[in-house]
Amino acid sequence: MRLVGPSGEQVGIVPLAKALELAQEYDLDLVEVAANARPPVCKLMDYGKFKYESAMKAREARKNQAHTVIKEMKLRPKIDPHDYDTKKGHVVRFLKQGDKVKITIMFRGREQSRPELGYRLLQRLAEDVADLGFVESNPKQDGRNMIMVLGPHKKKTEAMAEARQAQEARKAEAKANPGRSMNAADPEAANAEAPSEAPAEASAEA
Repeated sequence: MRLVGPSGEQVGIVPLAKALELAQEYDLDLVEVAANARPPVCKLMDYGKFKYESAMKAREARKNQAHTVIKEMKLRPKIDPHDYDTKKGHVVRFLKQGDKVKITIMFRGREQSRPELGYRLLQRLAEDVADLGFVESNPKQDGRNMIMVLGPHKKKTEAMAEARQAQEARKAEAKANPGRSMNAADPEAANAEAPSEAPAEASAEA
């Protein structure tokens, strides 16, 4: 077999008995790392430590793994200004989190004869959030609905990293000022962390 030392150095081709003797001498395990090689390759290592480090790396990779989620927001063509601002606020929050947003305009009754109302509303919303997202899928009619998809400028991983940094900053501020609550130290964070009017995962309907 071809033997690799504990520091990655090449020991050379040695018989199994010699490799086992070296493993005992170093108080390490003899681990086969390339069974299909000719000759097969083995390495001297602390296998328990290797398994632990591999598990920690896998755990960290899962922690940093990002999945882009498509949120949905539903509006009516004749939505009133207050409701529009509320819906837009949800869209802004979703885009900041690095998620895509599917905007659905629902037409009812005679509204179906005025598709331009929905188109203008979608254009207005896209312009209002242009600094956070872009039109990934242009408005298109789908039965009684008109649909547009907005994509975030930020990647999900970037949004997650910024959220962690903001959380750490708030914790540091709270620790430095124990007399003040975290919300008092950062009013905007308090508003951001307060429960929204509609669950993030649920569709909102005007």
